[in-house]
Amino acid sequence: MKLTTILMVIVVVVVFALAFYVIIRYRRRPGDKIPVQVEGNHKLEIIWTVIPIILLIIMGVPTIQSVFGLAKDYSKDPDAIQVKVTAHQYWWEFEYPTYGLKTAQELLIPNDAVISIEAKTADVLHSFWVPSLAGKIDTNPGGNVNRMFFEAPKTGVYLGKCAELCGPSHSLMDFKVKVVDRASFERWIAQMKEPVALPADKEVADLLTSQCLSCHAIGANGGQTYPNLTGVGSRDSVAGIMINRDNPEYKNEAPVEDNLKNWIKDPQAVKPGTLMPKVELNDQQLDAIAKYLADLKLNY
Repeated sequence: MKLTTILMVIVVVVVFALAFYVIIRYRRRPGDKIPVQVEGNHKLEIIWTVIPIILLIIMGVPTIQSVFGLAKDYSKDPDAIQVKVTAHQYWWEFEYPTYGLKTAQELLIPNDAVISIEAKTADVLHSFWVPSLAGKIDTNPGGNVNRMFFEAPKTGVYLGKCAELCGPSHSLMDFKVKVVDRASFERWIAQMKEPVALPADKEVADLLTSQCLSCHAIGANGGQTYPNLTGVGSRDSVAGIMINRDNPEYKNEAPVEDNLKNWIKDPQAVKPGTLMPKVELNDQQLDAIAKYLADLKLNY
């Protein structure tokens, strides 16, 4: 990219400089006679043919090498971070098979390794896309698996989206990619594997088990069908779009506990078409469940 830009700048500067020089130096003046008309100049024709060919070769060879390099398969590379991405209506599941972990909505990766992605869908056609990090890759129905890889040397948070129309909440199917240093990544892995205690209050624990853990997993507890909630209190958002912020500035921002309440109370109002049903809880039960989930934080 840098080489191409440099070459284009040089060509533009040289061409325009020569053009302006010729226009000014050889402009018609009063008393000028019409010069002898010369048609064809083999030397010039060879020069302006050979130079573009050389430039195309200089730009084309590394471009072709880079394009073919994108087809590399890192799925068997022991040094790469293997991630299985499963797209659902309207959320993302991320599995780390090497570490025996699953999470949802936030893909956390180290900044010092190749990230090998294996993408598939659980329902309709979706497309995994992180514009600032890599190209997009479709997740096709029928059990097909597509692969890609990317590197993210700069730490930070990157927005990911579904890039294929997949239903009424397609535009709300966001996720985050968090790039951290290796030490933070290892701490996150360790904390994700730690046992998670159920609420001390038996009534709340029973409610959580019956209403939440039948579908969701928290640590080693619960089901694996829908988004894993381990560490959900430390995520940047609820459902990928309700931004968690203690001092909200915008309409879609609120403290994590409030976002959890609004989501649990009426998921369809947040993401039309989502498969999560409205959970019938009284205010006290809703407060208890939301507080427990909000306190599930990871410090990495």
